[in-house]
Amino acid sequence: MFKRFDGDARQPVEIFVDGRPVMAREGDTVSAALLASGLDVRRQTAVSGAPRLPYCMMGVCFDCLVTIDGMGNRQGCLVPVRPGMQVEIQKGKREIGR
Repeated sequence: MFKRFDGDARQPVEIFVDGRPVMAREGDTVSAALLASGLDVRRQTAVSGAPRLPYCMMGVCFDCLVTIDGMGNRQGCLVPVRPGMQVEIQKGKREIGR
């Protein structure tokens, strides 16, 4: 779906998505890294289970919610990646702070 620019000289950063290593780039947000990863990164909404992907990329729509380092309901489009970050694709409702 998304392809990285071949001339991107930013440093690689390894994060883990649902336990799998994913190479991101320094300065990426979690959502940008997920979309560029080629993985199926669709979350499921809490009420209907409808699939969602990051959409607005600026913190307005909440379609990018993920669990980051054990904390659910984080907006992936607002959180920059850092080495070793653990990201889980949310499937349904998550409690805040968990």
